[in-house]
Amino acid sequence: QVQLVESGGGLVQPGGSLRLSCAASGSLFSIMTMGWYRQAPGKERDLVATVTSGGRTNYVNSVKGRFTISRDNAKNTVYLQMNNLKPEDTAVYYCNAVIDILPHHDYWGQGTQVTVSS
Repeated sequence: QVQLVESGGGLVQPGGSLRLSCAASGSLFSIMTMGWYRQAPGKERDLVATVTSGGRTNYVNSVKGRFTISRDNAKNTVYLQMNNLKPEDTAVYYCNAVIDILPHHDYWGQGTQVTVSS
């Protein structure tokens, strides 16, 4: 069982920055693909960014050039640096972990609120 704990959310003005963190329990972090998803009120949960165990990253088009996902295997932690935030980035952000080996169990954090407003 893997537990994910997010932190770093909050209220920020448009154009501001936040860094989200997600700490994973256990010893499987180095063989997990980590991701950040977000869910705005009344909408589905959508992918924001992922980073594979090998360090390859992927972003949804709307955050390219503004958000950076990274991981620190020594700390069992994945980060999402969010710059130039926009009101449409407002959502609950969730951390996700998928174990690379079969049967690819996946896990979710409890979510952290990000609100971009003046």
